Amino acid sequence: MADETEDEIPESGAIFTFGKSKFADNVPSKFWLKNDKAVYISCGDEHTALITENGKLYVFGSNNWGQLGLGTKDTVCKPTCVKELKSERVKLVACGRNHTIVCTEQCKIYACGGNNEGQLGLGDAEERDSFHQIKFFTGKLKIKQLAAGSNISAALTDDGKLYMWGDNSEGQIGLGNESGAYVPQKLDINKKVTWVSCGYYHSAFVTADGKLYTFGESDNGKLGLLPEQLSNNRVPQIVHGVSDRVKQVACGGGHTVALSDDDVYTFGFGQYGQLGHGTFTFESSLPKTVSHFQKKKVKRVACGENHTAVITGKALSKMFLLF
Repeated sequence: MADETEDEIPESGAIFTFGKSKFADNVPSKFWLKNDKAVYISCGDEHTALITENGKLYVFGSNNWGQLGLGTKDTVCKPTCVKELKSERVKLVACGRNHTIVCTEQCKIYACGGNNEGQLGLGDAEERDSFHQIKFFTGKLKIKQLAAGSNISAALTDDGKLYMWGDNSEGQIGLGNESGAYVPQKLDINKKVTWVSCGYYHSAFVTADGKLYTFGESDNGKLGLLPEQLSNNRVPQIVHGVSDRVKQVACGGGHTVALSDDDVYTFGFGQYGQLGHGTFTFESSLPKTVSHFQKKKVKRVACGENHTAVITGKALSKMFLLF
C-alpha cells in the first residue's frame, strides 16, 4: 500500500504531486511505496499511473471511462495496485485523455478506458473498465515506447517501427484521409523511428537520423511546418525549422517541444507561457530555441495540455516548469 505520512522520506524515494488532482484534495503532497519504489510515471487528463521497480502498476484519479483498469468506474483518490496485472511485470505505461495502455516484460500490450474512437486497439468502440490485451502485438514485437493522447495511441518497437491507432479526424495518427483505426496500423515511414509523442490532436516522432516529423491538427502553429507544408498535415512531414539533431519530442494540447543535443525548441500555442519565451508570446508557428536552456544539457522534456516540464542533467539536477 502507499504511505503518505510525514515521516522522513525513505532511500527508495517518493512521488510528489501538485496541481489539480483527486489525490490530497488538490494540494501539493507526496507518497511512497513500502518495500518498492516508482521507476516510471505517466499522467493523463485527470488520472495517473506509475510502475514500480518490482513491475507493479499503481493508478489513481478520475475513472469515468474505466481508465484506471480496476474493474469499476469509481474515482480512486489513493494509489491502488492493479491486481489484474500482478502476475506480469509491467514495464511501460502511457495515459491518454481518458484511456491507459501498458506493456509488460512479456511484450504484451493491454488497454483500458475510453474507446469511442478505437483508441484501445481492440477492434471496436466499446469502453473497458479493466485491462484487455491487444492481440495484434502478442508475441510479435518488442516494444520500446508507448504514447497516448486524446483518443489516440502509439507503440514504438525496438527496431524502429511505429504503430498508431484511434482517431484520425485531423490526421493525428498519420493515415492520410482515413477517419481512424480500431486496430494498430504501421506507419510507412521508410526510416527507423526512435521517439514518439501524442498530443490532443497532433503527434510527432523523431527518426534515427535526428529529424523531427509532425502531423495532425495545425492550429496555432503546433506542427512547426512551413506554410507550403500545411496542406499535407494529415501525413508525417519533416520540421525544417530545427537545425540540429533532435533526440526527443513532446506534444502538449496545443504546443510542441523538441530536444536536441544543445537546445530546447518550442512552437505552437503559448498563451500560458508554455513555450518558455515569455508571457507575451501567445503563439509561435515555427520552432524557436528557449534561451534559458541553451547549453544546459537538458535530459528530458514533457508536456501537459498547457504546460511544459524539463529535467536537466546531473550537473544541475533540477526540474523546470514552464507555465
